[in-house]
Amino acid sequence: MRISRDKLNKLAHVVADTLAEIDEVDFLEDRNTIRQEARKALEALLLAETKIDQAARLKIASQRKIILEGSQEWDILYRKYYNDEVKKLGL
Repeated sequence: MRISRDKLNKLAHVVADTLAEIDEVDFLEDRNTIRQEARKALEALLLAETKIDQAARLKIASQRKIILEGSQEWDILYRKYYNDEVKKLGL
């Protein structure tokens, strides 16, 4: 899934702000560094999700018979292949 840079930055701000509100959390770095690291982690997760999606779609496309996206069969195969890819990556 593509998320704009602005939305990703906003989400990273929310993560840093939420962590700052938790009494049990103490920052060893300044809040901006925490926000940047949160953004990097979110970008890595989104990139992994994109790769998993592409792999699942490629497996469906490589089937002998043509399976139309949006059909029940396509949805079932997509979930199966998506979950298989997630397991392979250990996520």
